[in-house]
Amino acid sequence: MIAQAAGPQNKREVLSVATVKRLQVNKRPRKKPMERSLLDYILYRGLVSTDALDAAMEESLAREVDLETVLIDTYRVPKPALGSALSEFYQYPYLPYDERTIIDPELFRNLSFDYLRKNSWVPLKRQGSMLDIVTNDPRDVEKDLDMRRAFPGATIRFSVGLRRDIEQYLLVAAGQASGGSITKILGELVDEVGSERNAETERREIDENDSAIVRLANQIIAEAYRLEASDVHIEPYSDRKETAVRFRVDGTCFTYMRIPATYRRAIVSRLKIMANLDIAERRKPQDGKIRHKLAKDREIELRVATLPTAGNNEDVVLRLLTAKETMSLEAMDFPSGVLRTVKELSEQPHGIFLCVGPTGSGKTTMLHAVMKHINTDERKIWTAEDPIEVTQEGLRQVQVHPKIGFTFASAMRAFLRADPDVIMIGEMRDKETADTAIEASLTGHLVMSTLHTNSAVETVTRLLDMGCDAFNFADAMLGILAMRLCKRICSHCKEEYHPSKQEYDELVQGYGTRQWETLGVAYSEDMRLYRGKGCEVCNQTGFKGRVGLHELLVGTEEIKCRIQSRARTTEILSVAMRDGMVTLLQDGIQKVLKGLTTYRQVRAVAVK
Repeated sequence: MIAQAAGPQNKREVLSVATVKRLQVNKRPRKKPMERSLLDYILYRGLVSTDALDAAMEESLAREVDLETVLIDTYRVPKPALGSALSEFYQYPYLPYDERTIIDPELFRNLSFDYLRKNSWVPLKRQGSMLDIVTNDPRDVEKDLDMRRAFPGATIRFSVGLRRDIEQYLLVAAGQASGGSITKILGELVDEVGSERNAETERREIDENDSAIVRLANQIIAEAYRLEASDVHIEPYSDRKETAVRFRVDGTCFTYMRIPATYRRAIVSRLKIMANLDIAERRKPQDGKIRHKLAKDREIELRVATLPTAGNNEDVVLRLLTAKETMSLEAMDFPSGVLRTVKELSEQPHGIFLCVGPTGSGKTTMLHAVMKHINTDERKIWTAEDPIEVTQEGLRQVQVHPKIGFTFASAMRAFLRADPDVIMIGEMRDKETADTAIEASLTGHLVMSTLHTNSAVETVTRLLDMGCDAFNFADAMLGILAMRLCKRICSHCKEEYHPSKQEYDELVQGYGTRQWETLGVAYSEDMRLYRGKGCEVCNQTGFKGRVGLHELLVGTEEIKCRIQSRARTTEILSVAMRDGMVTLLQDGIQKVLKGLTTYRQVRAVAVK
């Protein structure tokens, strides 16, 4: 028997006499009102006043709608707050609607959607004998009996939800909402798997040209684009386990859906066909590209990489290269001093400027923003990229093809014969490319490129370790910009709070005690930091979008002398900070104080 939760004890009667009489008189209301003790919880938590609740109940009975709808729509009670009251009253976790939830279609084979809508409950997931069900009233005995009749032998794990969220889950499950197409496709796959279980070989079950597989691959890409994912990971497993599909959104991975194990090779083969890869070769990595046309004449490009994994499987990673407008330097969250210096360096007639950081840190976006700043009729700009992610009028952009010997180094040598003013190289992957870039920057050309290193100062050591000449690089270097992207606080649910002394001390320690004094930020009762409460816009995470962190090492005369003498990284860093360089961590802490992000997010991506 489900445990009963008690209402607030020793509290004054919160419902008016008129309300109680009205509930007693109306013995057969058209819509079942919320229980009185639950209303006590709503009043006790201060969500509405007693008078407002009385009026809401009158409106609910008059309009023949549930009280929840009136409270949310008319009296603007926040859904999370009402859900929290439900959770506290029923003593079960509150589960809001999440568009990323994929509902198992098999759970609805013996259920009527009309019945589920009328009784406000929905089965979401089954793992072994454990069944997850969301309902607006876990205490309803009749519902409980119906659930156990529909799923005999199952151990039911309840969550409470609002009626409108349960209705949305049912719309998706029925294929009537935008996200329902994937659920319908999965339902078709489940049906096919069930009908083919008696087949003698797995090959008869798997066909990358099956209509459901084709539509599923297309829909995965469309959903990734809709959710603004940067990467899609297809992860098959052995032993008949389901294939996981994970999206990376704002730098964080999450499981978006699972595909029946029987189709693990079919979905991989379909994506390889779309990328013009060899579907018969599963023993070595392959890479390619997909040009995918979405609705409304929107076309996106995806970079595809396959990797052989355990159990004779293949993982596929798709990177979405959406052809967006080129960002401006002003929109990239630079401190004013760094922005001014970057513009000055990009306007120099010759030299080398590097943008460094890990994969997905915004290096290419940054270089195209610099190109946009200097892209005028007076300058001839050549770029060598792999792939060409952002197009920009005025640039002559070249796609390199390493498989046929057209590498970054060979592209740069060709550029030098094509009268360039500015050359951009997508990445300096080897000594040959780096040497060619340095030589070009010493002969009257402005060269820009990217490199995979942790910080601006470490880039110097990396290039010298690659075998580049210290004197040539020191003469050519204009600046090195290190970048990171960390999560931005959601602007819709952003709130301020007073930090504890411990939080303040962590900021001081991370920034450096001596440098912190220059900020002039002392701990006091008036000090405020910011965080996200969580809302529907940010999927209750408190974060939406990303903010850039920057560290700029300028090639001053003293820095160049240290490079020529092959000084240690710590020595170069000490000189740079003395000259005013702000590290990635320090820039992140400044953005914490401005309310753009949190210290925890900064520490997750920045190095000290």
